[in-house]
Amino acid sequence: MKGVSEAAKPYMQAFYRGNRFYHTAALAMLILGTPINLVYSWMLGEVLDIITAGSMERLWWILRFALIFSVGVSVLELLMQKCKSLFIHRALTQYKNLAFSRMSEKSISAFSRENTGRYLSVLTNDTNSLEENYLNRSLLLVHQCLLFCAALAMMFWYSWKLALATLLLSMLPLAVSFTMGGELSRREKVVSNQNERFVAQIKDLLGGFSVIKSFKAEREAQTLFERENRETERAKEKRRWWDGLLGTISGIFCGAMVQFGIFIFGAWLAIRGEITAGTVFIVVNLCNFIFDPIKAVPQYWAGRKAAVALIEKLATIAEENAEQRGEVIPPVLTEAIELENLSYAYEEGKPVLQNISFRMEAGKRYALVGASGSGKSTLLNLLMGADSSYAGSIRIDGRELRGVDPNSLYDLMSLIGQNVFLFDDTIWRNITMFRDFPEEQVKKAVKDSGLTQLISQKGKDYLCGENGVNLSGGERQRVSIARSLLRGTPVLLLDEATAALDSRTAWEVTDAILGLEGLTRLVVTHRLEAALLERYDEILVLRGGTLCEKGTYQSLMDRKGYFYSLYTVSTS
Repeated sequence: MKGVSEAAKPYMQAFYRGNRFYHTAALAMLILGTPINLVYSWMLGEVLDIITAGSMERLWWILRFALIFSVGVSVLELLMQKCKSLFIHRALTQYKNLAFSRMSEKSISAFSRENTGRYLSVLTNDTNSLEENYLNRSLLLVHQCLLFCAALAMMFWYSWKLALATLLLSMLPLAVSFTMGGELSRREKVVSNQNERFVAQIKDLLGGFSVIKSFKAEREAQTLFERENRETERAKEKRRWWDGLLGTISGIFCGAMVQFGIFIFGAWLAIRGEITAGTVFIVVNLCNFIFDPIKAVPQYWAGRKAAVALIEKLATIAEENAEQRGEVIPPVLTEAIELENLSYAYEEGKPVLQNISFRMEAGKRYALVGASGSGKSTLLNLLMGADSSYAGSIRIDGRELRGVDPNSLYDLMSLIGQNVFLFDDTIWRNITMFRDFPEEQVKKAVKDSGLTQLISQKGKDYLCGENGVNLSGGERQRVSIARSLLRGTPVLLLDEATAALDSRTAWEVTDAILGLEGLTRLVVTHRLEAALLERYDEILVLRGGTLCEKGTYQSLMDRKGYFYSLYTVSTS
């Protein structure tokens, strides 16, 4: 794998891991098939000489040989195609599996900074190119090179003069192919990059369909789609044109001139009595096995280079924003999560959080309240490691969050957010996230999240549809809550998790969450109900990105400060 970066090597090795047998078998049959192709040229030359000699017995022998030979060749070709098909199937499967595995290793903060359209492109359009230009053509490249060498050797066997003339004349299409091949590789990369932009555009337009319709922006959306579609097809057309131009100049124009020249030179040698007419016919027919590789090999090589560039591109994307593995922490909170002078801004000079300091002790219940835009969701996202560019510190049992391994952080805490994502699968599998849990454990999570009635009515195998389209907003949120309760992390963060539920269900779900033993809970809520607020060990009040108050429900009400105002407004 000379010239390939270290990052790309594992992806190229994935093509062959446990797949050498099919690759070797396909290559072996290609090698066996090389002389077979030349036998046809020999048979045609023999027939021409038999016609000249007038031997019927020899003609019948050639006919019987041709029939038996054709059956054997067909069997060999079918075996080769089967082995090649199995090799490519396994190679692409392993390649894409590895790619997805590497992408899924990224942390939430790393992934949130990237355009997922790039991943869609490299796993779809680019793998189609790899299938043809790298896997299929790698085998064809070997086949064409073997054909060239074997055909040239056979030419020298019949007539060294004719073979030498063929070799010299073939330099013209060869020079054309290698000169134009580099541009073909460049155009393949352009197509890949444009495909990436097109996929990203489609993803945005489909994801924002409801917004487009609400704002009656269909015409503008159509314009955006048409622009990217036009640019994508234009890039593909330029690649096709160059591919066709290369094939026409090197294959048809140069190839025809060279083949005609060889035919004339061979006829001259035949007239002089140096070779037979059959020999001329054999050599001219063998020219196809000389010119086809001359035309194909530079194209195949250019395509292979472009394919390697796509593998390098995938390796770069997979490595991009990859974070250094930090300290692995145990999935248990023994003391507390402490925030000290925490400040954060999405844009420089526009802080969202300023000098936040508080301590969340293990096993206790905390409410986080404040007006819209006060920084509540941002604070929870920072606790989940969404961005390490904050000022101040977040310590988990004394360990700074920036130095914690993201995977072990996710074993410690989970977040139930306002935006719920569901897979196009059953309710049950969406709750379990495709893993096996004891049924009683799942049923408890279902009960605590208020899903019992839904599952009893629709059944646990009811399909949720794409992103839960077959469920109401409240039902989707309950599935999300059940999912997190089942996971059972020691720290549970809830960001307006009951906002989509009716008042009664919201109260029941919150009551169940607050009643769970041993969990550390931080709940962002806009429902200021005394019966629930009294159960929190501490209420944290944000105002304009600052922690303006904290205390128990009763102490905050007695203080008659900002929290008191929020409560009074919400209950009036």
